[in-house]
Amino acid sequence: MQMPHQTILIVDDSPENLTVLSELLHPLYQVRASTSGEKALRIAGSAPPPDLILLDVMMPGMDGYQVFERLRADSATRDIPVIFLTAMDSTEAEMHGLEAGAVDYITKPIVPPIVLARVHTQLELKQARDWLRDQNTYLEAEIAKRMAENELIQEVAIRALAHLAETRDPET
Repeated sequence: MQMPHQTILIVDDSPENLTVLSELLHPLYQVRASTSGEKALRIAGSAPPPDLILLDVMMPGMDGYQVFERLRADSATRDIPVIFLTAMDSTEAEMHGLEAGAVDYITKPIVPPIVLARVHTQLELKQARDWLRDQNTYLEAEIAKRMAENELIQEVAIRALAHLAETRDPET
């Protein structure tokens, strides 16, 4: 069995829910857990950042939506995908979570195969987005390098033509 390399942060005020989700995900992923929004923000902002956050909506103190807003406001955590976990199973609650920017919404009680499938899908999507971002960064650097080379070639060509013109006619 390979060592888990992707990290999932589970945020839930219920230790029982943390235990269930940790036991479900731990064989496949590295799992970190938090029982409060404040602690979750500290964990998410520390290195290495999690690859995915499973975030309970209803928590005392800072609720899941407030945690989510703070994650999005911080450039270090802005791109971490978040799946909301909640006992609220109304369509309005789900739409609110998705409109806020969550990548998915899972209602409790959880169905383990569905949670595993959705987590796997979101982690694959994150890997693809990260790969594309890295490719774009590489291509932008390559374009800048080639543009600098073109400008240098253009400068050399202009100087060579000027030198050639001066050689044929010193008064030009």
